[in-house]
Amino acid sequence: MEIVRAKDYGELSRKAANILASQIILKPDSVLGLATGSSPIGLYERLVEMYKAGDLDFSLVRTANLDEYVGLDPQNDQSYKYFMNSNLFSKVNIDLNNVNIPDGTNKDAEGECDRYEKAIEALGGIDLQLLGIGNNGHIGFNEPADFFPVKTHIVDLTESTIEANKRFFADVSMVPRQAYTMGIGTIMKAKKIVMVANGEKKASIIKEAFFGKITPQVPASILQLHPDFTLVADEAALSLI
Repeated sequence: MEIVRAKDYGELSRKAANILASQIILKPDSVLGLATGSSPIGLYERLVEMYKAGDLDFSLVRTANLDEYVGLDPQNDQSYKYFMNSNLFSKVNIDLNNVNIPDGTNKDAEGECDRYEKAIEALGGIDLQLLGIGNNGHIGFNEPADFFPVKTHIVDLTESTIEANKRFFADVSMVPRQAYTMGIGTIMKAKKIVMVANGEKKASIIKEAFFGKITPQVPASILQLHPDFTLVADEAALSLI
């Protein structure tokens, strides 16, 4: 595990974006596993700036997103497809035929999970997986559990995750209760994993996940076993280590 320390969120975003940019430059047809949430927004802004400056070409890049809420239409402004279009895809020259996101409107959960897992396999696996980390240690929407889920699956979101996400919705009752997510096994198959974490609220879980025991009760702790894992975090998030 490598830890890259950043002074603040701006520096964190720049350093993490540089890692992703290097991946794209060295392998223009890279398969990127992408994440949503507040932590990677600055990173995506930086990648867009690089593209507009002529330093990045997304035309051959292929992507697979970590997760999607169950029941949200792609046009819903809280869907993760909408998030990706707004923050990255609509601002660079990526081929939307090369973009993969779980279909939250598919009511056949088993069929959708199988379809998405096969889609990732058809890409040849993920070259670089971007992650955030939840306050309870979840990665993707893999919540604390008694085991590490292997493949793409449907998950019931915990109350703490629903509470954390309610700020994006008009009312907590509108927050979806389920999501499709890559499994831990799928994430761990990525050749390289980069996590971004910022803020004092993440300090406790960063310490527990990466300096504590490996347990499915803290899903991110499994990343201690990945052969090429980089944590990019600001001083506040690293304040307890």
